[in-house]
Amino acid sequence: MDRLSDAAIQEFTLLRRDIHQHPELAFQERRTAALVAAQLGAWGYAVTTGLGGTGVVGQLKRGTSNRTLGLRADMDALPILEASGTAWASCTHGVMHACGHDGHTAMLLAAAQHLALDGAFDGTLNLIFQPAEEGGGGALKMMEDGLFDRFPCDAIFAMHNMPGMPQGQLVFRSGPAMASSDYATITLHGHGGHGAMPHKATDVVVAAASLIMALQTVVSRHVDPMQPAVVTVGAVHAGEANNVIPAEARLEISVRTLEPQVRRSVEQRIRDLVRLQAESFGVRAEIAWRPGYAVLVNDPQQTARALAVAQKHFPAGQINPQGPMLTGSEDFAFMLERVPGSYLFIGNGADGEPGACMVHNPAYDFNDQNIGPGASYWIALVQELLSPTQP
Repeated sequence: MDRLSDAAIQEFTLLRRDIHQHPELAFQERRTAALVAAQLGAWGYAVTTGLGGTGVVGQLKRGTSNRTLGLRADMDALPILEASGTAWASCTHGVMHACGHDGHTAMLLAAAQHLALDGAFDGTLNLIFQPAEEGGGGALKMMEDGLFDRFPCDAIFAMHNMPGMPQGQLVFRSGPAMASSDYATITLHGHGGHGAMPHKATDVVVAAASLIMALQTVVSRHVDPMQPAVVTVGAVHAGEANNVIPAEARLEISVRTLEPQVRRSVEQRIRDLVRLQAESFGVRAEIAWRPGYAVLVNDPQQTARALAVAQKHFPAGQINPQGPMLTGSEDFAFMLERVPGSYLFIGNGADGEPGACMVHNPAYDFNDQNIGPGASYWIALVQELLSPTQP
């Protein structure tokens, strides 16, 4: 297997840290996109910018085969104040790469350079650098701009780092792998009044408290215990003074499921609970339901091919062939609804080891030890799936 040289690993470690120092939020990744486009162009890729706003695609054709392959990395950061303490910490107050997208971009660029200069394959390689994965739906935006019409892919793959897994371990999963995400704002309308005379008001605070407890039964008493699901009440807003019963309360909830049928069932149960709980307290309820990302389902055939590449080129102890399902969400799911493919993980560090800090945490940092194995896996995947000897 072609592996990155020590010099290349150092080069892309420095590039990763530069991106980390200059994080950009969803659809604002102009500096990052310009850096990616410049690098790809210098290596001979045909570069297209502006897909989905700030997305970049680099295309490289070799040989005569009409086979096509897509690899995707995400570029956006999060609105979090960094507390990693690294010398390359964010220079932008309140914005940081708290999910490792800087590392994903660096790994794919490292592979891109090697494939352009030394890679042997027969077909068309499409490298997709996507904006706005963190809730912005950048995958959908790129697709709406004609991503797969302009850059057809027979198969597509993506990789994400994962704290809690041993550094460098490649983790695969066939079938449902990451949860759908849905969000709802529940607003309860009552009749405000004096805190000393509650009988002359309809108390939305008490109704909200009862509803919060009732929502805990959606998963525990409505969903098959063998089916993963999560309902979280993440925010409650009501009132400002201790002697005033407010006229309105607002709850913000998120829902995660791993099966479409469970997703529909949970939504209906939540709607029923909200309506009936509100009626029981004499208040009125409104629900603003916002569908989020789809369930991420890895194509079994493409996952088997991706796993076979890892098993051929990496030690068995560095491979987990069927990792756990995760209740996090990922908009690569929408790409997998259009093109067969697979989404794998690379361990960022086991618990108690460097890199174990969970993503979306102010102290998180991508483990630079993954640049070598991550890029080497991409190189192997391209050269195996687009091998001149393959049909």
